[in-house]
Amino acid sequence: MTVLYVILAILIFGLLILIHEGGHFLFARLFKVTVNEFSIGMGPAIFSRKSKKSGILYSLRIVPFGGYVSMAGEDEESEDENAFYKKPVWQRFVITAAGAAMNILAGVLVMTILVSTVMTLGSTEIHSFQEENLSAQSGLAVGDRVLKVENTRVHTSNELIYEISRKGYEPIDLTVVRDGKTIVLEDVTFPQVQESGTIFGQPDFYVHAEQKTFGSVLKHSVCISYSTIKMVWESLYDLLTGRYGLSAVSGPVGVTQVMTEAASQSAADFIYLAVVISMNLGVMNLLPLPALDGGRLLFLIIEGIRRKPLSRKVEGYVHFAGFVLLMILMVVIMAKDIVGLFL
Repeated sequence: MTVLYVILAILIFGLLILIHEGGHFLFARLFKVTVNEFSIGMGPAIFSRKSKKSGILYSLRIVPFGGYVSMAGEDEESEDENAFYKKPVWQRFVITAAGAAMNILAGVLVMTILVSTVMTLGSTEIHSFQEENLSAQSGLAVGDRVLKVENTRVHTSNELIYEISRKGYEPIDLTVVRDGKTIVLEDVTFPQVQESGTIFGQPDFYVHAEQKTFGSVLKHSVCISYSTIKMVWESLYDLLTGRYGLSAVSGPVGVTQVMTEAASQSAADFIYLAVVISMNLGVMNLLPLPALDGGRLLFLIIEGIRRKPLSRKVEGYVHFAGFVLLMILMVVIMAKDIVGLFL
């Protein structure tokens, strides 16, 4: 069964790449940009077919982690009147951002389906404490409705648990409603748990469940999706500031392993993880780094402000250098993941 789960994980990767590259492709076609090739995967082609009508080469390549939409005039000069760089800045911006936007949108849609079908909806009101914490030494009391963790507003149990997990490794302030009054509990402490060398806070209470209505499903779908996107940014910040080490970073091999484990647990866990990865893919691609969509968007923003493009040659060198560094990083992370499989 493990082999089947690995194949399933790889297929999901392919689907997420298809969604991402499909976003670029659809808007490129909408704005009549000449597309030379639409590829899922990298490396040598397993299958290729050229459309007689459009002249676009559709390819499936051997390495399932990656893909691209090759457009005329994307990184070079072109005599094609429908070359990418000859289109208005706003159209190029939309085409470039569409891949990440499609990943995020797909994640939100599937998250809504999960919330409305299999997820249990939890409020931020304390129902009871775990047996080992019946004295409620943390300062919380049954019936408290948590409004804020530190300065962050929480609306659902998902947000509450995430904020305590991220910030509760040390004493934190909680704003709660108790007996109709809003009070601030200072220096609230929670149990700690350590994972991959990083300490996290661990909630020691249970919350009241919420009934599923149109309004509650909509609220939880939006809040969980926002919290997931926020988690990606904050995880990157924690990585850069040194709270997380390189061991916490996973590449395709590591993620495939995690997805395989999730698939062996339940379909819901697997789908939820796929949603998180889809949103992660979208958000990470929007980072303003060379070779990523976000780096290209940054150049377009500068061009829009200057009202004239930067040197295409310089931009090409910058993206190429960024691509090389990105590949080196990917190789290092992949090597770490592969070694981890045998430890």
